[in-house]
Amino acid sequence: MKSADKTTLATATAVAAPDGLTPPASAQRRVWMGNTAKAVAGLGLMSLVDPLIRAGAWAAGSDAPEKAEVKIGFIPLTDCASVVMASVMGFDKKHGVKIIPTKEASWAGVREKLSNGDLDLAHVLYGLIYGMQLGLAGARQDMAVLMNLNQNGQGITLSRQLREAGVIDGESLQKKMAGDPRQYTFAHTFPTGTHAMWLYYWLASHGIDPLAMRTVTVPPPQMVANMRIGNIDGFCVGEPWNARAIIDQLGFTAATSQDIWTDHPEKVLGTRLEFVQQHPNTARAVTAAILEAGQWIDSSPANIRKTAQTIAAKSYVNTDVDTIVGRMLGQYDNGLGKSWADKHPMRFYGDGAANFPYLSDGMWFLTQHKRWGLSKTHPDYLAVAGQVNRIDIYKQAAQAAGTALPASETRSSTLLDGVVWDGSDPAGYADGFKIKAP
Repeated sequence: MKSADKTTLATATAVAAPDGLTPPASAQRRVWMGNTAKAVAGLGLMSLVDPLIRAGAWAAGSDAPEKAEVKIGFIPLTDCASVVMASVMGFDKKHGVKIIPTKEASWAGVREKLSNGDLDLAHVLYGLIYGMQLGLAGARQDMAVLMNLNQNGQGITLSRQLREAGVIDGESLQKKMAGDPRQYTFAHTFPTGTHAMWLYYWLASHGIDPLAMRTVTVPPPQMVANMRIGNIDGFCVGEPWNARAIIDQLGFTAATSQDIWTDHPEKVLGTRLEFVQQHPNTARAVTAAILEAGQWIDSSPANIRKTAQTIAAKSYVNTDVDTIVGRMLGQYDNGLGKSWADKHPMRFYGDGAANFPYLSDGMWFLTQHKRWGLSKTHPDYLAVAGQVNRIDIYKQAAQAAGTALPASETRSSTLLDGVVWDGSDPAGYADGFKIKAP
């Protein structure tokens, strides 16, 4: 199976009826649109796209969102951008709903507010949602992933003190730690989250057992402060906090997350299963609005710069624009004198490939939870992913937003250590690593 950026995409765009056909009532609209699209494709008339159907038809009649306003929690990170811009640019109103972005202090806080209903949805760590689903991160609760918000754009930062001791990468870190009896401390943002998994995978790929060191959980905006006072030797976090550590001359980028897994899944739009069941039209409308916001961000460097200027505000990420915009544009400096134009920077749309909630992506986090002892037994990987990742809602939103769909609900990737992940044998994959929990 080919990777996401090579996957053949099949359009989900709804089209106008040929020969003067009139669309039926709202309750039959989805069936009509699918059948009409096939008919028009057969006639070679796919250019006849009805903008009313693409942009606003879902907001009519019984398909209207059940909630007029939704609270979406976010953590101050660059990858909250599509949620914020969906609200700021009015993509939400286009789909008949108002998004209220709500700034949160920690991922633990997001978990609690999602769980008790204080938040309707959230910009949230992929693995946090799966941890809640299995009861690994608090009480077990049925959850839902509506879409992937972004790919790439996280990083592993090591301290200036390690650099002064000769550490510049994973290999030199392994040698340093092997010859030093002191306990090293590394930070991530949540036990079942993406940053913990990137950090552990990267360390293990260089022969370092992450379970043999001290790891701590630190909210993203507090990473740099903890490195400044010497509490941690390194951390894995989303931008702009890796770039901030370099600007403040506190550390350097040892690896980007796209070095670990090119075009990896990152944050998701997550919610409770109960919310989706009670508000399916709202879930679809919010997903469609954020899809269009991501498309707008990715469409030009000018839009990326405008997004950086917007989210830099105190009400969102609360940092300098220059700290955000460089890496959003793929302009990297690792703090060791190396600069490059990254071929796989953070992206919010990627012709829809960045947003599809692949079942194999969700399953990967389950394999890593098992690998590191967070999950004591093998779950039914495909069944859990099929329940959590609401591909049905995503497809409806993609149709409303005119977003392409991939040809398959799973994908294949080769990670840093050369091991291929395609979701075909998750239990074997989880058990196959040399470094793992006993």
